[in-house]
Amino acid sequence: MTLEREIGADGGAEIKIRGDESFPVNRGQLCIKGFNASTLLTHGERLLEPRVRDRSGAWRTAGWDAALDFVAERLLHIRAEHGPEAIGLFGSGGLTNEKAYLLGKFARLAIRTPNIDYNGRYCMASAAAGQNLAFGVDRGLPFPVSDIAQTKALLLWGSNCAETMPPIMQWVQAQRDHGKLIVVDPRQTDTARAAHLHLQLTPGSDLALANGLLHIALIQKWIDEDYVARRTTGFDAVRRTVLSYHPGHVERLTGVPFEKMRQTVEWLARSPSAMLLSGRGPEQQSKGSDTVLAFTNLMLALGKVGLPNSGYGCITGQGNGQGGREHGQKSDQLPGYRSIENAEDREHVARVWGMEASALPGKGRSAFELLDSLGSGGIRALLVFGSNVAVASPDARRIDERLRSLELLVVCDALENETMQHAHVVLPVLQWAEEEGTLTNLEGRVLHRRRAVRPPAGPRSDLEVIQGLAERIGCGEAFTFSGPQAVFDELRRASAGGRADYSGITYAKLDEKGGVFWPCPSLEHAGTERMFADRFAHADGRARFTVVKHRPAGEEPDADYPLYFTTGRYKEQYNSGAQTRRVGRLVDARPEPRLEMHPTLARRLGVADGERVIVESRRGQIELRALVTARIRPDTLFAPFHWGGRRAANLLTQAALDPRSRMPEFKICAVRARAADPVATRRDATVGT
Repeated sequence: MTLEREIGADGGAEIKIRGDESFPVNRGQLCIKGFNASTLLTHGERLLEPRVRDRSGAWRTAGWDAALDFVAERLLHIRAEHGPEAIGLFGSGGLTNEKAYLLGKFARLAIRTPNIDYNGRYCMASAAAGQNLAFGVDRGLPFPVSDIAQTKALLLWGSNCAETMPPIMQWVQAQRDHGKLIVVDPRQTDTARAAHLHLQLTPGSDLALANGLLHIALIQKWIDEDYVARRTTGFDAVRRTVLSYHPGHVERLTGVPFEKMRQTVEWLARSPSAMLLSGRGPEQQSKGSDTVLAFTNLMLALGKVGLPNSGYGCITGQGNGQGGREHGQKSDQLPGYRSIENAEDREHVARVWGMEASALPGKGRSAFELLDSLGSGGIRALLVFGSNVAVASPDARRIDERLRSLELLVVCDALENETMQHAHVVLPVLQWAEEEGTLTNLEGRVLHRRRAVRPPAGPRSDLEVIQGLAERIGCGEAFTFSGPQAVFDELRRASAGGRADYSGITYAKLDEKGGVFWPCPSLEHAGTERMFADRFAHADGRARFTVVKHRPAGEEPDADYPLYFTTGRYKEQYNSGAQTRRVGRLVDARPEPRLEMHPTLARRLGVADGERVIVESRRGQIELRALVTARIRPDTLFAPFHWGGRRAANLLTQAALDPRSRMPEFKICAVRARAADPVATRRDATVGT
């Protein structure tokens, strides 16, 4: 992506964005959000000065020194009164590697709190947990994205990348022209419509379907027994378990016909190359990590992982979703994808930071658990960097109440968002084009993002904010860096020898190569473009099979709440919409969220397309206009989650957590619905009340 200035007829300069055709991931393609991202750099609602809320609750502007002094004084007071665990930090997959690293260091060295996590916990945590168990390491894609175009059989599971990541569809379209494309999704999305085969399963039945596919592979003798014997361990227990997943039983659970299941397995097993890529659909469930393990079980049993143009991977969305979870802003991790509970990992990072390993805090609360503990008796002060937790979190009304109870809430961002409604201090920060740093994309390719435009007067980098607070807290020496490159050089040392080893990567090397894949353990090393060809990251070099069994969602439809509710994204909007809802072209293209429902359900409700519908769960209710479409199941409602207020989809969702990844169950909850307008109500057509 490059930025250009165009001079208009009035002599003013407008910043334009165009794709870089030489970049191997996108090849010049951008989505509608990317083309319009420059609008936010000069947006009239840009935050330019720190704000502090006075005792009356009104905002007043403040200088940077006064604002940072106030925050530091409150942090020191709360820590003295209630201990360091009373302070929490919440980061973002939008932060650069340098920011994520320094935020984790600030939490553990300056504040001495274990309570730091980030919004990636809401995104790819289940895929990470599953890959770590199966392969010994988590890299979203263990191969370049261009390999997708070469595979002969591609199974996209719960990923609507035509809307969520349009540039990646060029590789999917190229693949389907010479191979077989299968999509698993409860909705007939644009991605599913492009497929040769669409498996429209019941929400929450992904794990049962994956085990059922492996059952068919066993019965049809499509298992690669030689590969399993040479490169894996634990298959016998999995074999015994999946033999109970008879196709008839799986068909009743999932709604997917046996012939479609059999065809899917045949294409995967008999193709010379095959790939399974998952998205948030199966992962954002209370059994998400087990479902990912069912995927890795299937692909390992077919002997595909580590072969050319083959294997398992997850498609991530945030700009630094991969790097954001590698360098310490996650409650269970230290830089380099080290474990905070591993003694050797703690010793290594402590040496780099110049402290005793015993002084490093232990494992903290995961994202939702951190937010749910806000208030008296728990976390009393929260610092949020680049995340709109009030809209992005499940059971949003509950989180709203927790945010209100804080003694200190500090939000660092470039534009106002719903989380700031409860803040005591807002600190304006630079945007992506105004500073440099590194990002790591879904392939594990580390990239150098250079500054493209001069920032306005007022905002500061998140790095400067962290450094300013550390100095006032009394830890300034450990946070004295001349700039992002100096932070990255310390990150390299902290990651050395870790699973995500960046020690052989420098800014100069990134500029020369145009990006470097981790692990890269030395300056002479070229980086690891493809993983698992010879061995996996476990000590014995073998991949692990894991027994996983289908179980119900945390909340299933019943007589009172008889419908499934699921969420997703629009092409024009991004995450909580704090930025994209301010871009005129994006708002014009999709001005409001719509509630997708099947015509059969619409008739039962007495609702016509465009009429308003009230949807209720046990946690709250929303009101949206109906989008009547045959592309969704009759038992399922869908809404995007980019809006706040009465249109916030997360008012309905639940916080049932995956026991391993601590991922909330965004994708499934039980709801009831009724027509909102009086005319529709008189039709006596209410479902579930």
